Amino acid sequence: MTNTAKILVLPGDGIGPEIVNEAVKIIECLRQQGVALDLEHGLIGGAAYDVTESPLPAETITQADACDAVLL
Repeated sequence: MTNTAKILVLPGDGIGPEIVNEAVKIIECLRQQGVALDLEHGLIGGAAYDVTESPLPAETITQADACDAVLL
């Protein structure tokens, strides 16, 4: 039985989205090679503030708690 690792993707602000998008491409390549990874996306920083009026919404913390790793 294969365990699937869950990764929370938080692009953030500034150059963060550009860098995180490149890292996600690498993760997608790993997935194509059979590495069991699931990606979940969340909000942090200014992007989160624009939507929730909080730079670190409670939902993001809940998501992070439920994941094995966070890509920030």
